[in-house]
Amino acid sequence: MDLDFSPEELAFRDEVRAFIAEAYDDDMRARMAQSKNGYLDKESQVRWLKKLHEKGWIAPDWPVEYGGTGWSLGKKYVFDMEMALAGAPSTSNMGLKMCAPVVMAFGTDEQKQQHLPKILSTDVWWCQGYSEPGSGSDLASLALKAERDGDHYVLNGSKTWTTLAQWADWMFCLVRTSNEDIRQKGISFLLIDMKTPGISIRPIPTLDGPVEGEQEINETFFDNVRVPVANRIGKEGEGWTYAKYLLQFERGNAYAPGLQNQLRKVRKIASLERSDRGGSMMGDPDFRRKLSEVEIKVEALNATELRIFAGRANGEAMGAVSSMLKLEGSQMQQAITELALEAAGLYAQPFVRDTWAELNGETNAFRAGPDYAATVAPQYFNYRKTSIYAGSNEIQHNIMAKMVLGL
Repeated sequence: MDLDFSPEELAFRDEVRAFIAEAYDDDMRARMAQSKNGYLDKESQVRWLKKLHEKGWIAPDWPVEYGGTGWSLGKKYVFDMEMALAGAPSTSNMGLKMCAPVVMAFGTDEQKQQHLPKILSTDVWWCQGYSEPGSGSDLASLALKAERDGDHYVLNGSKTWTTLAQWADWMFCLVRTSNEDIRQKGISFLLIDMKTPGISIRPIPTLDGPVEGEQEINETFFDNVRVPVANRIGKEGEGWTYAKYLLQFERGNAYAPGLQNQLRKVRKIASLERSDRGGSMMGDPDFRRKLSEVEIKVEALNATELRIFAGRANGEAMGAVSSMLKLEGSQMQQAITELALEAAGLYAQPFVRDTWAELNGETNAFRAGPDYAATVAPQYFNYRKTSIYAGSNEIQHNIMAKMVLGL
């Protein structure tokens, strides 16, 4: 197993860096620097994705026949690493990284022709309809009812935590088409046009202070919504199989490069802010110890990810490893936001909600303290979600116990 990058991969790394330097313009950089949740406003996000599409780099994980890059796993890792290290906007994982693989694997030819080109060109935005009120991490208990009526299903119920549903043109959704002795058997996978009558969206206010352009999660309601049976992926009642397939793509990501970028920001803050001892926070032995402990864990995660992706290059399946990466990555994300909050000290307390006010031309915008302080508390609050979404930490532990340890 070779964990070193090849000369070809190093040359590609330089190419990616050159692209980022040109395409990641000053306006996007300024907005990302003040983003509380890692998203840009939709216009800026689409502008970034269009640049990637023009370059031919928007879908590194797609097969070449559908518009993918044909990169080796090494190149894919280099690309993701450089994007994360630069703090560039991520490619939305809803359409490109989650829905599309399911359509490719289980969709009909008509569904592939209808959806994949528009996902690739970012002409259509997707959201995910999995979680429901009262279901928590027990996704199999979902209750959104889909009753067959001729060539349509009629949907009644709701979904929650629907990320960026207010932007979405389509939703990929799990629905209950029957009640079986084993709950997973009665679930089907539908593609839903969000313009269909009967769908309504209500924003969920969060502690990170959502404002226009940064509203993240929503409740989505379905009131006698008619969805064509032709929009069902695969067979009725087998949606659980497709959902598990999709979750491999949601969980099996490289975390370490992004974490390293976040650690650099913490070091910058700690070098500028004063501790109770009078010197900089970086000079405080207790803070430095906690920072070093997190850095060691991030380096260990980085080595693990390199080992895993090297194995994948040799044909090894991801499997339960995706749960391990998601678990450790989530814990490190939270730990780093806690360090940033401690380093910023009193400047984290004036909770300014609209940190984009100046960027949007508002002359009366005022921010207490340095620019970097405005996002510290909101990011800390926002990242409380990482140990819950895509399956809680407890769920990930259960998956690893069952699939790796055989318990």
